[in-house]
Amino acid sequence: MARPQDVDPVKLFVAVLWAGEEALGAALDRLRSIWGNTDFVGADRPFDLTDYYEPEMGPGLRRRLVSFEPLVPPGRLVRAKHESSAVEEALAGGKGRRVNLDVGYLDPHKIVLASFKGAGQKIYLGDGVWADLAARYRAGRYHPFEWTFPDFSDGRYDRDLREIRALCRRQLAAGRRLPPSPP
Repeated sequence: MARPQDVDPVKLFVAVLWAGEEALGAALDRLRSIWGNTDFVGADRPFDLTDYYEPEMGPGLRRRLVSFEPLVPPGRLVRAKHESSAVEEALAGGKGRRVNLDVGYLDPHKIVLASFKGAGQKIYLGDGVWADLAARYRAGRYHPFEWTFPDFSDGRYDRDLREIRALCRRQLAAGRRLPPSPP
């Protein structure tokens, strides 16, 4: 007979899309106050594969990946989505959002993003939040699916994701033994 098993905690991260440095700084300050210190802050990258957010946020958008130090249970994603949405709303300006916060988690095997929108590949978690499996790890990197955001699919965040994964694995190994994994 199968029995429930303990679940490993995961690394909470956010892909921050912003229109101005002030909004970026304010968003990260608020998220740190909710989720704890950051342990990885990625490079700024152009958000240039779609103009979807330009009417609301303006041109020249940038995106940055940021992870947070404490590991959390995977179920924490639902609350994190609501918290990140509240930060977006608190920092909004006259035309709308000044930051877009795509919150998710990473573990050694996959990347899961939270969404308020359902779709064929998404799994409903509760409280209006859907889990979107964005990538799985194999052969030294996270491989996206056909539905994954274009900027997550083109390789621009591969180095950042490897570094966040390494942080996650070190934290997991310090608290629990992990099977060996390819580099």
